Amino acid sequence: MPLFTTTASWVTDEHQMFAEMANRFMEDELVPNIERWNENGIVDRDIWQKAGEAGLMAGAIPEAYGGVGGGVGFDAVTIYEQAAHGDTGWGVGIQFIVIHYLAAYGSEDQKQKWLPRLASGEMVGALAMTEPSTGSDVQSIRTTADKDGNSYRLNGSKIFITNGQSADLILVACKTDRAVGSKGVSLIAVETDDADGFRKGRNLRKLGMKANDTAELFFEDVKVPMTNLIGAEEGQGFYQMMRQLPWERLTIGIGALGAIDFAISETVKYTQERKAFGQRVMDFQNTRFKLAECKTKAEVLRSFVNDCVARIEAGTLDAAAASMVKYWGSEVQNEIMHECLQLFGGYGFMMEYPIARLYADARVQMIYGGTNEIMKELIARSLDT
Repeated sequence: MPLFTTTASWVTDEHQMFAEMANRFMEDELVPNIERWNENGIVDRDIWQKAGEAGLMAGAIPEAYGGVGGGVGFDAVTIYEQAAHGDTGWGVGIQFIVIHYLAAYGSEDQKQKWLPRLASGEMVGALAMTEPSTGSDVQSIRTTADKDGNSYRLNGSKIFITNGQSADLILVACKTDRAVGSKGVSLIAVETDDADGFRKGRNLRKLGMKANDTAELFFEDVKVPMTNLIGAEEGQGFYQMMRQLPWERLTIGIGALGAIDFAISETVKYTQERKAFGQRVMDFQNTRFKLAECKTKAEVLRSFVNDCVARIEAGTLDAAAASMVKYWGSEVQNEIMHECLQLFGGYGFMMEYPIARLYADARVQMIYGGTNEIMKELIARSLDT
């Protein structure tokens, strides 16, 4: 089942051709490697170059910077197709987030320098916001950037950073002014090669998403050129992050839908083949009703996700709607993984079957990108006006 329906307002012939290409790429390059990547705790580096050669990361990048000049709908297709093929290891969603930050706020020199390399897969990007003592409360971050001549010196640490082991370019949220709260937060780009004082911690062990390298990062007097500041002036980081969070939260809803479609497909196949008490598991009324419920929830979510993609393409996706699609998509994803795993019986508890991995991978969707409790608070604020 594709991300979009034929009636989705944002879909063009180009999106449909792109989806076919993305589907082939996932079948050829991701599916054969998923199990090995989960065992290794990281994807192969060459997947980034292969994706770059296929044009999968260039969809929303202007042509002047090595892209194809399309909208975010192309990125939405890639995120969906990855999840719909059962993979959560390849951190392409974060790559897109970094690309969108640079496209929106980067200087001309920054765009020329980094966007083509991100599009080609030569560079892997990461966004470093979360700290050991600070999660969703971004304005309370402790990482600092102090001026030193024509440079900044970064000090602090970050945790739970997706692509943390692989990243060549990290957008670091830090305080350039400690005295003014959120107005003192800036984003500064760090190129990790030869960055003295920068260190990657171990690859963190997680409940799920085991192939997605996640690390703690340390900055000890890391010298960064002042030209690596994202935006025209200091103190714009909090605003930039708030403006980009709707896209990040929508990607979580898109990934949820892809994973749901994959789980339902796998469960239908299993229940058609598995027999109990002389008949197919699919022939039991409970099985049929459960799958009917799952399919209905998936289609309702698909309509909402497509509406949100159309809104973000039009520049009208607000914080409340983005919070809803993140909250609702991740909740429904976890509900459906629970129901599908149950229909696998004992085999659902075995890692040889992808449903076990899908179940574990789904749990963090309700946490990262802002916990679902915070999503509800943001939605409530839109009502209390």
